[in-house]
Amino acid sequence: MSSAEDALLLWDLFKQGDWNAYTKLYNQYFKLLNNYGYKFTKDINFIEDAVQDLFVKLWTTRSNLGNPLSVKNYLYKSLRSTLFRKLQSNSRFTEIQDDNSLPFEASFDQAVIATEQEQELRVKIKVVIDKLPARQQEIIYLRFYESFDYEEISDIMNITIASTYKLLYKALHSVESVFKDSNISNSF
Repeated sequence: MSSAEDALLLWDLFKQGDWNAYTKLYNQYFKLLNNYGYKFTKDINFIEDAVQDLFVKLWTTRSNLGNPLSVKNYLYKSLRSTLFRKLQSNSRFTEIQDDNSLPFEASFDQAVIATEQEQELRVKIKVVIDKLPARQQEIIYLRFYESFDYEEISDIMNITIASTYKLLYKALHSVESVFKDSNISNSF
């Protein structure tokens, strides 16, 4: 059974009121959700509060919840909405479309770096990604670091699938342009 199937099984048990299933879901996704939240704000306490709020809301509304195709996708989308709602209510809301100051931190702790050269390249790629607009950073994170497919990204970012393709293409084109302009590719 895959981890996605395990998550769906836990989800079903959680909806029936199984506290152990709920805590397993929480433990399984807490770190991933915090890492995703960090893409929108560096306020760790704020992110943790948002994740806590999300799980409290899930528990209290569990009898009304549907069965998502992907628990991970559902939680990411829900956290994104929760964060935006909390940011807006705290008058710290930042328009994601035009703000280049939103943070992007690549999750390098998930991969073992085989060589020094590979590590250098990863740092250079991060520098390039940091120069992208926030939505382009977000789509790269969701597609390449979290391995979401286009439909899931479309759902999370609340854009059409066609817009998802266009935004990712634009982000990759921007990365390619920065690489060419900065001679990063020439150092390897």
